[in-house]
Amino acid sequence: MPTTDPRVDAYIAKSAEFARPILRHVREVVHAACPDVEETMKWGFPHFMYEGMLCSMASFKQHCAMGFWKGALIEGLDGNGAAEAMGSFGRIEKLSDLPPRRTLAGYVKQAMKLNEDGVTAPARAKPKTPRPELPVPDALAAALKKNRRALATFEAFPPSHRREYVEWIAEAKGEETRDRRVAQAVEWMAEGKQRNWKYAKGAKA
Repeated sequence: MPTTDPRVDAYIAKSAEFARPILRHVREVVHAACPDVEETMKWGFPHFMYEGMLCSMASFKQHCAMGFWKGALIEGLDGNGAAEAMGSFGRIEKLSDLPPRRTLAGYVKQAMKLNEDGVTAPARAKPKTPRPELPVPDALAAALKKNRRALATFEAFPPSHRREYVEWIAEAKGEETRDRRVAQAVEWMAEGKQRNWKYAKGAKA
């Protein structure tokens, strides 16, 4: 019997109707390819563990996402569409947006082998003068606490994407403008979008 987590069942049940078959499919493929995988919840969305982090999946208002922890090292996985949304495959709006079952299972097996061999995820290239993280404005922090999906997206973003939102809100010249930007930021992040998502190749409203 697969090792499942009831919190993942609850997460799928609470997801949008279109997302449920996608999440169930991903879960089924991962368990079939890696019978010893274990489920857990991190940052508000399901993760699959096998000798460390293996992969994760998430649902938003209009799309889903799936990502491999060491995706940069998986042969054949080029991360197309990752600029539009978190994860390795960009926006997943229907099952056909995912690779074929056999291909996806192959990625899972590669990820397993990387963990078995103790290969570490490649470090992100750092600029010569790294920019420190900016403090999150109180208004944004309070709004994110009220929206778990937006908070999960914000926490999963790389520092550069978090900075884009923080700077945009911090630069507001008045409370009305700030509050409007906070509301818009939370709405976009609840959908898994980065601050400048409109300018990403193939972006969809």
